[in-house]
Amino acid sequence: MNVKIMVVDDEVDLEPLIRQKFRRQIRDGVYDFVFAHNGLEALSMLIEQPDIRLIMSDINMPEMDGLTLLTRLKELKNPWLKTVIVSAYGDMENIRTAMNRGAFDFLTKPISFDDLEITFNKTLDEIRMIWQSMQEHDQLVSIQQDLQIAREIQQAILPKTFPPFPGRNEFSIFGSMIAAKEVGGDFFDFFLIDNERLGFVIGDVSGKGVPAAIFMAVSRTLIRATGLKGISASECMSYVNSLLCNESVSCMFVTVFYGILNILTGEIEYVNAGHNPPYILSGKNVIKLDMTSGIILGCMDDFEFGSKKITLNPGDQLFLYTDGVTEAFNVNDEQFSDERLVSYLEGHPPDSIDMLVKESFRLVTEFAEGAPQSDDITVLAIKYNG
Repeated sequence: MNVKIMVVDDEVDLEPLIRQKFRRQIRDGVYDFVFAHNGLEALSMLIEQPDIRLIMSDINMPEMDGLTLLTRLKELKNPWLKTVIVSAYGDMENIRTAMNRGAFDFLTKPISFDDLEITFNKTLDEIRMIWQSMQEHDQLVSIQQDLQIAREIQQAILPKTFPPFPGRNEFSIFGSMIAAKEVGGDFFDFFLIDNERLGFVIGDVSGKGVPAAIFMAVSRTLIRATGLKGISASECMSYVNSLLCNESVSCMFVTVFYGILNILTGEIEYVNAGHNPPYILSGKNVIKLDMTSGIILGCMDDFEFGSKKITLNPGDQLFLYTDGVTEAFNVNDEQFSDERLVSYLEGHPPDSIDMLVKESFRLVTEFAEGAPQSDDITVLAIKYNG
């Protein structure tokens, strides 16, 4: 780190002495000295050479003294710029005033050049630390900006327009996701495969942050693209699992529940790939769906996923969620739990699909009592109207 040092002193003999003392550092390009004879000249030189990092200034000078110069330098609010002031040994009142005005260190006359070199090195170490801190701060700001953009992109790819299919009265659907960090690994999606079938999915990627968000986007895209081919739920999961196994890095995986609803009959073919089993709300009954012969996606290639079928009656609701709901913690380190979720579902009126989702989020938030969110929270609900 080449450092430019400005010496401000009205003694003309000081320049050759300093150049002689630091000739090796000047030759090696470590130090670059410039000289001014008073405060006004120093300020003018700072404008012309803003890369000056260290100023050694005498206090007593004509036109503008060192104390006034310190006041002007403080107004610049430049954390890169450090000042060492020089005064007579007995001039402690001015030295204290200089330190109160922002001087980093001081030297007394007659100057010891060994002491001067030590002071330079100490001051330059401080400048280097500030430079490193500013670099790290700039990197953090850049990362934060990137994360904000990533968050906006992630939110954009999740469904957010409800009702999503105006004119389709056979079913109602509503979903939402709140990431624990700037970006998350949870996702949900739904799409019309054809005029009679609705594909829907909820997933939870292992890990947090940007890697999980990228894997989430890949998983969601693969499931949608494969599901739109119209193949069965088991074939879809087998194919997507094979693709994810080939592309997965750092042992990442995703739990998924994928279903296909026949909107004419209410029949659902579904595959549970290691995900929390959804619940059916039928009248006052809350029924947990049976698991299928499935494992997490992206872990074991050539696995054949089995599927099961259920039939919804008109008015029945399907409640899907990620473990961020049941594993939400409060300030007493207690989990929300499956029992609390079931209790909520049993007491919720079955006629409002959007309120079913929104109230579940409110309930989890109230339970947490301000405790930091430890995991992404995602809920998707479907009501079959018949």
